[in-house]
Amino acid sequence: MQHTRSVGAGRVTIAQVAREAGVSKTSISRYLGGELDALSEHLREQIRSTIARLGYQPSQMARGLKGGRTRLIGMLVADILNPYSVAVLNGAEAACQEHGYTLMLCNTGNDEKREQQSLAALHSYSVEGLLFNTQGRNVTPLKELGRVAFPVVLLDRRIDGCDFDLVGLDNVRAARMATEHLLASGYTDIGLVVQPLYGVSSRQGRQAGFLQALAEKPASHGETLEVHIDQPGHVAAMLQDFLKRRKAKRGAGKVAILAGNGMVSLQIALALQSMKLRFPEDIGLLCFDELSWSPLVGSGISTIEQPTYEIGFAAIERLLARIHGERAPRREILLDGRLILRGSSQAGATSAATRDSIF
Repeated sequence: MQHTRSVGAGRVTIAQVAREAGVSKTSISRYLGGELDALSEHLREQIRSTIARLGYQPSQMARGLKGGRTRLIGMLVADILNPYSVAVLNGAEAACQEHGYTLMLCNTGNDEKREQQSLAALHSYSVEGLLFNTQGRNVTPLKELGRVAFPVVLLDRRIDGCDFDLVGLDNVRAARMATEHLLASGYTDIGLVVQPLYGVSSRQGRQAGFLQALAEKPASHGETLEVHIDQPGHVAAMLQDFLKRRKAKRGAGKVAILAGNGMVSLQIALALQSMKLRFPEDIGLLCFDELSWSPLVGSGISTIEQPTYEIGFAAIERLLARIHGERAPRREILLDGRLILRGSSQAGATSAATRDSIF
């Protein structure tokens, strides 16, 4: 009869399980590896009961490395403080769980050095693939690592010269839809407020859609205002300068602001409040990203809602296709945004009937 004894604190090892069960480590490895036919029924039960009693949990990392599969997927995001990143993460995690993978998240904080360090770290963990939302500047390390290490799928931002798949919003179409709505609502002077455009294809796409819509209305006026949201007061100063220029312009019409993302939206809402400007009475406002507070401010803020969950889920499925050997040419999956209309972009529309119209 085998007696139970303590194996001490800390992680239980295969050697401890083998000793307690009175069998070889090879037998334990066979049991864990599913080679049950190589073991008698008595041995299988003895190993099973010992594992249960000791609470042994095999290292999935070690097993994966031994078999050439870790079932780990890396995800690099440029800024985890951006609500977009968190929302996409939810979809990516759901897809990983459905397919039996674990997601490892790294936040680069829009910092080039941290991005390179995170890439190297994920490589050392032998991730099988990578979802990547680049900071957009020096992408040479990704080009080199991606070619030799693992498949890569880009989130929302392209990398010139790379053949990686991309999943994201159709930014040109979404921005065009937003701008066309503002023009149709009677706004003729529109400012697109975005973080710096250089190296960030999603922002450039939104500017392109904005300019396309304006080009079809020759009497309209539009400006792109590049802002640094990490500099206190910068958004407010840029807005004030824009409004002063439009006010001084003879024949200037109704003014509206199109915010380039959720973090910019918050800064704009605070700036307009400090200037005691109301929307839509004094200025129109439409923002990229549907946030929890969007319906709660004033008569509600009109938004472009991104299908963030679907983007994250689709990106994982695209990555898994590459992991499993797909060698088809590079693909882009661009999903449509939804225009949610509230009072901020509809002059005089403050009644309940105008809130939360979705197109």
